Amino acid sequence: MDAPECSSKVVECLHDINAASERAANLTRQMLAFSRKQIMHLQPVNLDDVIRNLIKMLRRIIGENIDLRCNYTPLLPSVQADIGMVEQVLVNLVVNARDAMPDGGQLLITTEPVTFEAQPDPSHPEARPGDFICLTVKDTGTGISPENLPRVFEPFFTTKEIGKGTGLGLATVYGIAKQHMGWVEVCSQVGAGTSFRIYFSALACACASSNHETQEFGTVPRGNETVLLVEDDEAVRSVTRLLLERSGYRVLHAGSGPEALKIWEAAAPKADLLLTDIIMPEGVTGRKLAENLIGEKPSLKVIFQSGYGGEVMRDSSEFLRQTNGYFLQKPCAPRALLCAVRRCLDGLPAQHEHNPVGA
Repeated sequence: MDAPECSSKVVECLHDINAASERAANLTRQMLAFSRKQIMHLQPVNLDDVIRNLIKMLRRIIGENIDLRCNYTPLLPSVQADIGMVEQVLVNLVVNARDAMPDGGQLLITTEPVTFEAQPDPSHPEARPGDFICLTVKDTGTGISPENLPRVFEPFFTTKEIGKGTGLGLATVYGIAKQHMGWVEVCSQVGAGTSFRIYFSALACACASSNHETQEFGTVPRGNETVLLVEDDEAVRSVTRLLLERSGYRVLHAGSGPEALKIWEAAAPKADLLLTDIIMPEGVTGRKLAENLIGEKPSLKVIFQSGYGGEVMRDSSEFLRQTNGYFLQKPCAPRALLCAVRRCLDGLPAQHEHNPVGA
């Protein structure tokens, strides 16, 4: 897109391609989240901070005919959560609310601490004793009919027109809540709106301020080290190579484990970082490749990538801990990849916990 020879029409088409790719990636993440096979990067999160960082985007999503308001709780306790997944919950619920208010209305997002006692609470059948943070998204839309209400969290169930919804939005919300050891409650009345409440376990520690926005929009880190890139998908390999080279890195690249071993023997002992896919053809996985190369050069840094779910990392989690390695779920945004490369090369710990919670 930055090339001077690209016409405005070409740039416009590239933007369309990028947008379509992001939609496809988001659909994949929703399916992984619902099936509980998406890698979770847990950290202390202040839900109010997540909402504040998303508010501009949420206003663009709903349009001007919907009045969006947020009620924050001062000194809100943190929750142990994956920021990206919490964002998915918010976006999915806001989109659902928008579609329920075609003629406009009011949308209210609130957070509040809630404590449940030991005794069962019939109004909260999934509740358990303890302290929780309740995230509520309430609209004044058309509401959900009594016969459809029990099915709203079913995957692929939708009452929207063909092409208007995948039926995965609320299923994703349900799956993410369960992955965070929480639950979802829904209250709705036809013609009077709907309220979704998601409960997260509260942490006992003080509030944490999210620096997600700073991380996302800060300066992209650069470097001049040598990266051995191993990726069997030629298109992905080409794009990743170009991204790294534009950021100053020298890139040696291979399409398989055996090819990477040949490159290593010829030139790659100079490599500072191995960036490799996990599942690859020709009998040499990313894990085997990393073990072989680290055996020859213990100082080698390692980043694994995979488009599969968290189960592919179960046997490699201890290996990553021992080597201070990283794992990135594909598809991965360019900025996130470059930040991970820089931090891994600098010997810094991953910013999120490697926690392949899943199936």
